[in-house]
Amino acid sequence: MTDPDATAGETGRGDGIPRTDGGTEGIAEGDAPELPADLDAVREALVEWYEADHRDFPWRRTEDPYEVLVSEVMSQQTQLDRVVPAWEDFLDEWPTTADLAAADRGDVVAFWSDHSLGYNNRAKYLHEAAGQVEDDYGGEFPESPDELRELMGVGPYTANAVASFAFNDGDAVVDTNVKRVLHRAFAVPDDDAAFERVASLAMPDGESRVWNNAIMELGGVACGTTPRCDEAGCPWRGWCHAYETGDFTAPDVPEQPDFEGSRRQFRGRVVRTLGEYDELALDELGPRVRVDYAPDGEHGREWLRGLVDDLADDGLVAVDESGDEPAVRLRD
Repeated sequence: MTDPDATAGETGRGDGIPRTDGGTEGIAEGDAPELPADLDAVREALVEWYEADHRDFPWRRTEDPYEVLVSEVMSQQTQLDRVVPAWEDFLDEWPTTADLAAADRGDVVAFWSDHSLGYNNRAKYLHEAAGQVEDDYGGEFPESPDELRELMGVGPYTANAVASFAFNDGDAVVDTNVKRVLHRAFAVPDDDAAFERVASLAMPDGESRVWNNAIMELGGVACGTTPRCDEAGCPWRGWCHAYETGDFTAPDVPEQPDFEGSRRQFRGRVVRTLGEYDELALDELGPRVRVDYAPDGEHGREWLRGLVDDLADDGLVAVDESGDEPAVRLRD
């Protein structure tokens, strides 16, 4: 993972951004050409998808700002599966800011090094931040992104993450994963200001904890560099510009993947689907191949029949024309 905060000794990944007033006034023309009119449906679909099933990292089960801060600092440029045991060991050793502040800084740095977390300055900053919480805030964490940025080593991204996940009081997260999702789904141009405006509009008021977790999960699980739209059950397929067009390029994906969105991919879906059924009529097969299948649409019967005929020419499927509607099955 790249490092989210542009603080001393760190490189920038993303930033918390100010919210608009909830309307479209803050969105400039051309910011999101494919943004659906019914944003409530888009929001509900994403949150329901996330709440039904997501990666169960232990820091997602806590609202303790100290525990969240430790997870955020450790996650910078470190794979999350390696962070889990380090996070658990760290909190076993220093379960509160008071414990960490009282610790010898050399011990904290040694822990960081022993767990291969990289950039030992982060251990020093975390130790210093714990001391600030104890000395300057009476042991109580500040809650807003602006206040959290007063802590040593806490830049805008980390401050917003702690405000979001600990206090449900953050701004919309805009990191590499979120940019990729917004670019693909709503054709947001590769422009930081546009990403920030659209991310802010998309996030429902007062829901930064679940929303920021959900949209980052979408970018990490379903909409990665190589997208897994159907395998991960992406909840935005029905609205997604990339899913409709087959163009899955993104700011961090400069070249179109060879397979995703290609006819070869959809031919494979037809074969896999027919492997589960004895026979399907075209209009029964279509929605199982594309979520946006519409019989008379761009990706409708004519488009599907072209795929089926190609597969038939290759000897993979058979088409039965004897009924009212052509039916397709795998060739024996």
